[in-house]
Amino acid sequence: MTTSSSHKSQAFCQRFNLGVPILLAPMAGVSPPSLSIAVMQAQGMGACGTLLMQAEAIHRWAADVRAHTHGPFNLNLWIPDPAPRRDATHEQQWRDFLGAWGPAVAPDAADAKPPHFADQCAAILDVKPAVISSVMGLYPPAFVQAMKAADIAWFANVSTVGEALAAEAAGADVIVAQGMEAGGHRGCFDASLGQDQLVGLFALLPAIVDAVKVPVVATGGIGDARGIGAAFALGASAVQMGSGFMRCPEAHLPRAWADAMAQTQPEDTVLTRAFSGRLGRSLSNAYVRAAHSENAPAPAPYPVQRALTAAMRDDAVKANDVERMQAWAGQASRLAQAAPASALVRQLWHDAQALMPH
Repeated sequence: MTTSSSHKSQAFCQRFNLGVPILLAPMAGVSPPSLSIAVMQAQGMGACGTLLMQAEAIHRWAADVRAHTHGPFNLNLWIPDPAPRRDATHEQQWRDFLGAWGPAVAPDAADAKPPHFADQCAAILDVKPAVISSVMGLYPPAFVQAMKAADIAWFANVSTVGEALAAEAAGADVIVAQGMEAGGHRGCFDASLGQDQLVGLFALLPAIVDAVKVPVVATGGIGDARGIGAAFALGASAVQMGSGFMRCPEAHLPRAWADAMAQTQPEDTVLTRAFSGRLGRSLSNAYVRAAHSENAPAPAPYPVQRALTAAMRDDAVKANDVERMQAWAGQASRLAQAAPASALVRQLWHDAQALMPH
């Protein structure tokens, strides 16, 4: 490791009480306590994407993790979008379309309300994790002040240099630079720009490192020791991995999804709004291809689309049918190993260090 990158990673680890500068990505719906526990037992940072969780579930997750390990973890929230515009005719078109892909969609399915953001914020502050992270925008100033008063670090997920500068100005302690290779939802502050501002990690990371004064974590398309080494060479203080841990047994991913990731080349993933209404990277499966065809309706806005597709997505998981699953996957999914997460963290860091010049 170069002197500069070694100093950065060591300082980051000391600041956040880590043994290795490898962070689990906070993946909503794929954040079982077991996965964070395993990563934390190897002295990495655990994480939970709390987007879909009520306050009680957030408390329960933290209690489960702390019952097994005492390391730092990160709780993540989406910054809410404005209320979506509803179109009853368009939603009926989607109910008709989805009827061919799963159970009939209930007439009131799109009325489902997400958990209340203020309640989630209060629960997260009460849990007092080492890190609270944001995606899709910036926390309100009052919440940022509350984090700082509680000595909780704010990690702001960004996808452009402009977003990074805005996050630093708003008080973010660490910038998480998300390359467009990442699986799951794009972290764009402005959803309408998600398709236009697609920046790969190799271009994004050094540009953000040069633009901000706070530490930068690299995420998106990092799947093995080579990616970790490259991220440090480009100025990262730590790396964050999501898809790279999804085949670990502690992730409890449906088998068909995990098996498909092992066969996924970078070009086998696709950016789609067909699951949630927000742009995200998934496996290119039969449902996505059908939803992208000329015969399909345009996606409804988030979270209407997510509510409409819920019955299909649930049914696909029960049936272990990857062709209908919301199978998020990054472009480096093929590199993910079906190995215990603790052993994987240790091996990744050992191998990455061997690749870096000293």
